[in-house]
Amino acid sequence: MRTESTATATPRTLAEELRQRDDASLAALLRARADLLSPVPNDLTQLATRAGTRASVVRALERLDTFALQTAEALAVAPDPATYAQLEALLTGDGERDADIEAALPVALATLREQALVWGGDDRLRLVRTARELLAPSPGHPSPTGLGPTVAEATSGMSPGRVQQLLAGAGLTPTHDAVSAVTALTDLFRDRTRMSALLDEAPVDALEVLGRLTWGPPYGQVTAQPAPHVRWLLDRGLLLPTAPGTVVLPREAALHLRGGRAHREPRPLPPPVEAASTHSGRVVDATAAGQAYTALATVEELLKDWDEGGPAVLRAGGLSVRDLKRTAVALDVSEPVAAFWIELAYAAGLVASDGEADERYAATPAYDAWLEQSPAERWQVLATAWLAATRAPGVAGSRDAKDRVMSVLGPHLDRSAAPEVRRRVLDLLAALPEGGAPAPASILERLRWERPLRGGAAGSGAAGQDDLRSRLAQWALTEAELLGVTGRGALSSHGRALLVEDDELLVRVLAPLIPDPLDHVLLQADLTAVAPGPLERPLADMLGVLADVESKGGATVYRFTAASVRRALDAGKSASDLQAFLTAHSRTPVPQPLAYLIDDVARKHGHLRIGAASAYVRCDDEAVLGEILADKRSQGLRLRRLAPTVLAAQADPGTLLEGLRTMGFAPAAESAEGDVLITRAHSHRTPPRTPPEPVPDGPPVPDATLLGAAVRAIRAGDLASTAPRKETPTTTDGHLPRTTAAETLATMQAAVMTGDALWIGYVNAEGTASQRVIAPVRVEGGFVTGYDHTADEVRTYPLHRITGVAELAEE
Repeated sequence: MRTESTATATPRTLAEELRQRDDASLAALLRARADLLSPVPNDLTQLATRAGTRASVVRALERLDTFALQTAEALAVAPDPATYAQLEALLTGDGERDADIEAALPVALATLREQALVWGGDDRLRLVRTARELLAPSPGHPSPTGLGPTVAEATSGMSPGRVQQLLAGAGLTPTHDAVSAVTALTDLFRDRTRMSALLDEAPVDALEVLGRLTWGPPYGQVTAQPAPHVRWLLDRGLLLPTAPGTVVLPREAALHLRGGRAHREPRPLPPPVEAASTHSGRVVDATAAGQAYTALATVEELLKDWDEGGPAVLRAGGLSVRDLKRTAVALDVSEPVAAFWIELAYAAGLVASDGEADERYAATPAYDAWLEQSPAERWQVLATAWLAATRAPGVAGSRDAKDRVMSVLGPHLDRSAAPEVRRRVLDLLAALPEGGAPAPASILERLRWERPLRGGAAGSGAAGQDDLRSRLAQWALTEAELLGVTGRGALSSHGRALLVEDDELLVRVLAPLIPDPLDHVLLQADLTAVAPGPLERPLADMLGVLADVESKGGATVYRFTAASVRRALDAGKSASDLQAFLTAHSRTPVPQPLAYLIDDVARKHGHLRIGAASAYVRCDDEAVLGEILADKRSQGLRLRRLAPTVLAAQADPGTLLEGLRTMGFAPAAESAEGDVLITRAHSHRTPPRTPPEPVPDGPPVPDATLLGAAVRAIRAGDLASTAPRKETPTTTDGHLPRTTAAETLATMQAAVMTGDALWIGYVNAEGTASQRVIAPVRVEGGFVTGYDHTADEVRTYPLHRITGVAELAEE
């Protein structure tokens, strides 16, 4: 049991400090560092050990903001342990007081303490050893602060005579041993007055050398015969040799030259994200809603293009470069944008591979259900999938570690940080006034401050634009605009609803903003039709067969050609059907040129009949067949006359059909019975598929229930492992002794009579061993019932599963 004096004593280890924390503080640690929960530690000692492992510390450091990381870096080069005043001096330097640092330092230190990276009181601050090893200078590797090793570390392999020479060169009195000599030299470099006096004697060239090394890297190269000004520095220990030809500026000297600061530019405050331009909320919502509808139309067009079976799946997985280019042309977008739409459809579960022998990509059954939803509901599916997806389409086209090109829909496009970055970008947009659109550079700068180790050089604040986190943020801004989450760079109303994860609110906000589909077009005399807005699906589908899309935008322009009209006739429509369709859906009369085009194509359509011989052509008009034979363009079809009204060909029916159409004829295919074949699109679907699961960025954040159970279990295990016990020869090593069944029963029965608590070893039905502290209240039928201090409840245990029992010492 923990006594009050133990609870308030100065902790000697991290485990002891964790024992002094309350349950809320332990839960905060486990929430911030969820990797410590896999599996749940047996006790607080194991928790402290796990919190100091390299992998866990690296992960914790990666999640610190710039100033918290700078605070940890300052502690790494401070004395161990350090005081709060020493830490603050390393961050502020010798200059005037910095109110921002004074205000931010307690918060940063509290963050480090909460995550068990720093422990101890303000008079004895300690950075965990692993973090110090990662952030402090090591031979040949300066710290992120640009500081080198201390005088003691740099002279650790130096001969005592050489150390005494350094003392003499610096004007100090020789000592009796190397340790005191190093201490004297260190005290000189730390003494601002004496150090300034020493540097006043330095040659100008020597000061220039020190200036180049002051802010790092602290290492330099020297020749076998150094110049006089370098020799002056070497003789006084201002440069110390670390390897042949290599010298280093000691940390204490560098700190003096820096004015006591560990960092050139402490950054206690996050860079602000301010609106570069402001638009009215109505304009933002209208722009975003228009783009949202375009997103729906683009995804629908993509999957319609793949309706009869899309591109083949590469052997290594993914889409070929050629198929990506073809899809980009079909969607009339650039290849990176086409990659985004393809990956979005995949993330939403609307497209997948069919899994057949000749594996191809195709729409899933979920696509058909998606089409039946309202536009707002369909957009909600896409936007929700985008926000949570770990797929990063922007990575496509780059090369992996093995120099292989990563393809769209391939297996290597997952980036676990993508959802966090997308959500953070939207959060920053949501924090601006309504309609505010920030400059992208300010977003990137803020994200780099929040995660410097993931966004660039720690503490630099000027990381390159090519790091992954910055690229993910840039892609997030672009994709949000393409998808319609933002409009003109500002977060829309339905974008804010997306952030709060309220699907009903999102649909309710977006539905009035999306225009209702139209049931009409405007036919023009130049054989075009203008759709002034989105069309109803039956009208759009039929018009897509009867005409070709010429241009897209706010209004879509369709063009009628002989080939497009023939396509409609091949689908089983008659000329009268087409005329009636256009009359019913046009706000303008059907132009005469269009009516003539339909009648002319229909009159020729089916005049020639093609079947399988390999293939044949038959026609009641012998002159037409003679014209075909006489045309030089028919030579490749290898035609010959079988009868006055029949030609045979060596080509297959499809090739023959296309060849004659190229020559200007309008043949129709027929079946073996002589009936005209009607060609309709065949919708190819994959078997039911589930959307791809996001690749998590480490273990998931535990919920309150799991945290509460974990804290109770750790407390319980720690109580069992630290409870004072009566000393026996078998317990001096800290392990519970094994007892016989008779000894266990007798001890239990005695504890029931006296009311004492016992320390037991227990193995559950799964074979997992644990230690517990219980207060037995009843022993009968081979079971013991008692209050389990470790579980904080009354429990019953089979006696045969208790491996050992020991009495607790009286407090």
